[in-house]
Amino acid sequence: MTDTAAPDPDQGPIGLWLVGARGAIATTCVFGLDALGRGAAPIGLVSALPAFEGLGLAGLDRFVVGGWEVRAGTLLEAGAELEGHGVLPAGSVASGAAAAEAADARVRPGLDAGEGGRAAIERLAADLEAFRRETGAARVVVVNVASTEVAHQPGDAGASLAGFDAALDAGRELPASALYAYAALSSGCAYANFTPSCGASWPALRELAREKGLPVCGNDGKTGETLVKTVLAPLFAHRNLRVLTWQGYNMLGNRDGEVLADPAHKAAKVANKDAALRSLLGDDGHLHTHVGIDYVPSLHDWKTAWDFVHFEGFLGARMSLQFTWTGSDSALAAPLVLDLARFCELALRRGEAGELEHLACFFKSPLFRATSGAGTGHDFGAQMRALYDYAHAAS
Repeated sequence: MTDTAAPDPDQGPIGLWLVGARGAIATTCVFGLDALGRGAAPIGLVSALPAFEGLGLAGLDRFVVGGWEVRAGTLLEAGAELEGHGVLPAGSVASGAAAAEAADARVRPGLDAGEGGRAAIERLAADLEAFRRETGAARVVVVNVASTEVAHQPGDAGASLAGFDAALDAGRELPASALYAYAALSSGCAYANFTPSCGASWPALRELAREKGLPVCGNDGKTGETLVKTVLAPLFAHRNLRVLTWQGYNMLGNRDGEVLADPAHKAAKVANKDAALRSLLGDDGHLHTHVGIDYVPSLHDWKTAWDFVHFEGFLGARMSLQFTWTGSDSALAAPLVLDLARFCELALRRGEAGELEHLACFFKSPLFRATSGAGTGHDFGAQMRALYDYAHAAS
């Protein structure tokens, strides 16, 4: 890795390729990029903070969007739905129609159920190559913003790159998110996983990233309840207050909520939300935690989380904290996806390979190198310090 940020060799397009390209998060990214180009304030963008001004991040006006999608529909239709539910400002769809139609023309079919093996990888890689050729993008960042998969264990296919390649050659069934990640990395793209799905988290895919000299980061974007938990939980630990119960309850609508209504899909999401809390608080045998998620169709893109924290203080005095978090899932997530696109593009330019530990603050279950132990862990304050330190060193 170079010691300083290499100068950008061109001012041409940069590719942002989204898995789940017509979903709510991707749609908000497309209309958000258009709005930012028209002068909208970059509120919610971490990369817009003054601390990162000297880092050499690419301008958002250079990003061109494409992606994979398995569902029917258009970005204009998805945008109109979000505007109708108050996620996008009034007039966004009309003003961003041309940008949405241009991005829509670059969306390619995602993986069908049962599609896999080398043939699937070759098709996905061809899509990325065509995207580069059509847009002139010198560098491409792939971000997975698709719906959550059923949890998969790595097994022998995920344990090593040789095992993954053997599984591909044998036509064995592998998770779609892992296939998207493999195609991205084998095509020379940076990869970020904003979902709880396995993506590039398996040792096999991390090995591929290091072999190709490419950056990866993930998993599961930290946008709401878990973000608050990773800020508040260290407070209890640092003040030596014993948390007895941390009970959380989430209600959400949209496609994500509908998918998570399936217990098999919900398990992966709940595991990430609970793991961060237990890591920060420890478990001396007194800790009870629970995370509930319910699908509420009428909420559409909005989500509400209510948390109850029961804790013990001096001489056994028992006290409690409650908080409620209500927000738009896509409005919280989209700016972070754009942040990841900028930081990952810089990593490509700097020749950074493997897990981008300094981007842990964006994820519920961040990827750390095996040699660094737990990295910054889940403490949001520590994670942000790592990102600021990276920016200082790179600047």
